[in-house]
Amino acid sequence: MNFLENLTINQVFPPRIVHSQEGKTVEITNRQEFGLSFCYEGQITYNMGGKKYIENHNNVVILPKGGSYSFSVNKNGRFPLINFECENLCLDEILVLPIQNFQACISLYETISTHFLYKSSRLIIHSAFYELLHEISSQSMFRSNRLKSVIRYIELNISDPELSNLTLANQINISETYLRELFHTLYSTTPKQFILDLRIRKAKQMLINTPFTITAIAKDCGFTNVYHFCRIFKKKTGQTPTEYANKKKTYQL
Repeated sequence: MNFLENLTINQVFPPRIVHSQEGKTVEITNRQEFGLSFCYEGQITYNMGGKKYIENHNNVVILPKGGSYSFSVNKNGRFPLINFECENLCLDEILVLPIQNFQACISLYETISTHFLYKSSRLIIHSAFYELLHEISSQSMFRSNRLKSVIRYIELNISDPELSNLTLANQINISETYLRELFHTLYSTTPKQFILDLRIRKAKQMLINTPFTITAIAKDCGFTNVYHFCRIFKKKTGQTPTEYANKKKTYQL
């Protein structure tokens, strides 16, 4: 998560706590600023572009400026939120960042709240916000390192349709059960879903940037056949591979 260390913050808005009740669903269209959201207690499921993201006590969430998404409250809770503006952060999806020490992050959040309450200078507020980003970055990297070699293995073998939980678990000498727990904690997903999302992401890049046929792309991205690839791609993106490629290439022109 080194990208957090390189952000240039232009503005930090007053923190607030969002109180949400179980069963509540909210639609957000064209979000006006970036958002950094925590969870005192409870759980929220975000849905953006057909992909789900879970926010709970074990992570923080960065909400993209300009993004349109919905969220549903799975459990009653309080969710501290800081909206901010920055120059060099391009997001087209919601980011879920695992944290090791929730209390350290929330203490910095409360420090920022206090600075706003007492109308501290902009420099002091920005300094505290940078410190918070550094804490999140450090914690996320610490936890993610547990799966670093597994992620690298997936990336190098993404074309292998036989990738399995057992194969991945053996890479770091853990059980399949513990592997699933790590993926759930760090990425709010399963190893299988993580691989599928990576395959779709690679397919998108190849559809736009290479001359390969859809059949060749399906094989290179680890799908068993082109029909399975086309079905999953449309389910994930709402478009066929051909529709996606034509639309993106036209847009680039």
